[in-house]
Amino acid sequence: MEDIIVNNNQRPQGAYVESHTGFTDIIGTIRQAENAAKEPKSKTATTVAAAKKTKTKKSNSKSTDKILETLDSLVGLDNIKQNVKSLINYVKVRELREENELPNPPMSLHMVFTGNPGTGKTTVARILAELYKEIGVLSKGQLVEVDRGNLVAGFVGQTAIKTSEAVNDAIGGILFIDEAYALAPEGGATNDYGRESIETLLKMMEDHRDDLIVIVAGYNELMERFIASNPGLESRFNKYFYFGDYNSNELYDIFDLMCKKSEYVLTDDAALFAREFFSRLYEDRDENFGNARFVRNFFENIVTVHSDRISSLDGHTRDDLTNVIISDLEKAAKM
Repeated sequence: MEDIIVNNNQRPQGAYVESHTGFTDIIGTIRQAENAAKEPKSKTATTVAAAKKTKTKKSNSKSTDKILETLDSLVGLDNIKQNVKSLINYVKVRELREENELPNPPMSLHMVFTGNPGTGKTTVARILAELYKEIGVLSKGQLVEVDRGNLVAGFVGQTAIKTSEAVNDAIGGILFIDEAYALAPEGGATNDYGRESIETLLKMMEDHRDDLIVIVAGYNELMERFIASNPGLESRFNKYFYFGDYNSNELYDIFDLMCKKSEYVLTDDAALFAREFFSRLYEDRDENFGNARFVRNFFENIVTVHSDRISSLDGHTRDDLTNVIISDLEKAAKM
């Protein structure tokens, strides 16, 4: 096609008739450009819709049941197990009410976990993250564990950045803040950077309230003081889960599970020693009682003692490698 030159004083003769094919091509090109301009927006909308669909999908009952089986397999924690199941039922019924166009009262899923160390708080938080993803409350279901050191910096302006990074990592899942009371130390200075972390946290909890759950954990009395230190915390954290100490039988059951998982077999007198040991341990416990953490340390000490004993033998059998005798426990108890 010949080039068409247009000036202000002259309209080309027959240009529109002679260039009909070219004109059609131009229109086609324009339409292609318009469609191309719309395409990224369309793809973005599709991506957002897909993400929303993923977050609000109906739960797979088999997967949910499997996660609940993991919860039920934990030693003790009967009240916690019931509270978790009630919470899941509560969420499910809210969804049913929404489907039937019924109003729901405001809901906050942020939680306070209180209790001594080693009582299963982190384990339950991880299970909750998986459950909430499965029933559509959270889009990813990851658990991000932090403490004051991961949230607070030593310079002005840096704390907000550190806290924001931690929260961003947790969006779509649960942010688990262990020893959260350290963010608001009793008698702390008004310019303590922990306060900046709390304010940043509260703002981001509001900004991402549809796809973020925060669990704060720590000792009972210290957590009560922490929540009371800021009105924003009191209004957002209204679900309390108390993790009590394991009793002596539960401590033994935890220990026995550790042994079986690693294929160690206690002799009869070693098993009796262990039961008596955990009974004394429970009776003499104080506010720093380590619960399952102490059991884990005791088990690891036994493995070390057992390894030293087997290594000193001239030869060994399979039973030697698996059997744990009373002297192994007696030595481990003194470590």
